[in-house]
Amino acid sequence: MVVSGPSGVGKSTVVAEALRQAPDAWLSVSATTRKARPGEQDGVEYWFVDDARFDALIAAGELLEWADYAGHRYGTPRSPVEAHRSAGTPVLLEIEVQGARQVRAAQPDARLVFLAPPSWEELQARLTGRGTESEASVARRLQAAREELSAQGEFDDVLVNADVGACAAALVGFLHEFRSA
Repeated sequence: MVVSGPSGVGKSTVVAEALRQAPDAWLSVSATTRKARPGEQDGVEYWFVDDARFDALIAAGELLEWADYAGHRYGTPRSPVEAHRSAGTPVLLEIEVQGARQVRAAQPDARLVFLAPPSWEELQARLTGRGTESEASVARRLQAAREELSAQGEFDDVLVNADVGACAAALVGFLHEFRSA
């Protein structure tokens, strides 16, 4: 199952709560070329790699999907996803819209869930309120968010993140439906 949506919509928060509610699920850890934010740990939030390593992952076919987003690249390592799927473990990918499209093309049976903000103003407030990024980075993310919001129709489900607990519970419900299918 793929969870996607614009930066600042609360994907990480909702997915963390969903994993708390469904501890049998496994969350894929993406690789990224961006620098770690304060408190982030390599291998926990992301695998932080340089451009040369990311290029090597692409060349070797080791990424299920990858995308250029807000000046950095992000990608999903293929082998852990395949191993968990083969073992019957529910797999969650928290990725960008570009990546979700690639997963749909590579694995048509994937279920894609789009996480939307309650409003554009709320999304802007969340992104600027982080205080972890430059004005230029926030501006890039807001521009990307405008484009991503128009992609909601490409997804199997859309959840509005107005309440983290309710949104996570709906996601867990989708996960159980998907697993039973």
